[in-house]
Amino acid sequence: QLQASGGGVVQAGGSLRLSCTASGFTFSTYTLGWFRQAPGKETEFVARINRSKITNYADSVKGRFAISRDNAKKTVYLQMNSLKFEDTAVYYCVARPLALGNWHYWGRGTLVTVSS
Repeated sequence: QLQASGGGVVQAGGSLRLSCTASGFTFSTYTLGWFRQAPGKETEFVARINRSKITNYADSVKGRFAISRDNAKKTVYLQMNSLKFEDTAVYYCVARPLALGNWHYWGRGTLVTVSS
């Protein structure tokens, strides 16, 4: 249902763009998001974008990351700039039908490794 891509190894201060393509639900009406899980840590919220393209970010990525969506391509993006070592994690794209509530769909993660 959700297929993420774009992970890789990048030096600190660099940029990376993650993509996540959806299928099997009405993409344009869903709220989409990204979570991440660093080694040995809990999964944490990163960003979300609703059907009206209103966005929210975790404080730790605000000003550095940007979430966007292309409804025609059924794809959500996460542009990550000024990457830090602590951004190293497996990143998951998620989707839910409402602005609030549980995330119905979780994609397989894509690994982002930031080298110092």
